Amino acid sequence: MAVVNTKRVLLGALLGSIVWFVWSGIINFSVLAPRYAAGQEAGLFLKEPRYPFFVGQWFVLLFLLSWIGACIYSGVRATYGPGPKTALKVGVMLGFAAGFPISFSIATWSPMDRVFPLWWMLELWVGAVLSTLVSAWIYRES
Repeated sequence: MAVVNTKRVLLGALLGSIVWFVWSGIINFSVLAPRYAAGQEAGLFLKEPRYPFFVGQWFVLLFLLSWIGACIYSGVRATYGPGPKTALKVGVMLGFAAGFPISFSIATWSPMDRVFPLWWMLELWVGAVLSTLVSAWIYRES
């Protein structure tokens, strides 16, 4: 049984989270920004966040999700084989778990436009796939 190279897992998670940050920024600052402003004016969103420095905290959460994806990939590659196919499987499963249930719930019960939960789901799902692919590309066994 191979020993997990924790330094490469951490490096992969760090680089994967940077890719995820960029994807998240594209979604939230380019695609959804005008809709956020309209939603704030309509009273669907707060004008100030409840939690201080939300963006920084969001980046920490995305890093932790990237780390989870990198850890899972490094653990299952012995069973499923190393490479992008395994990383894709891990990323799709992680992204589904992170993004689909809450987005489905919000789309079902919230009065806001369903475009928000759709893009939030895509932010998490595609971000998890991209991050895990980057982590797999970086990972090398000890």
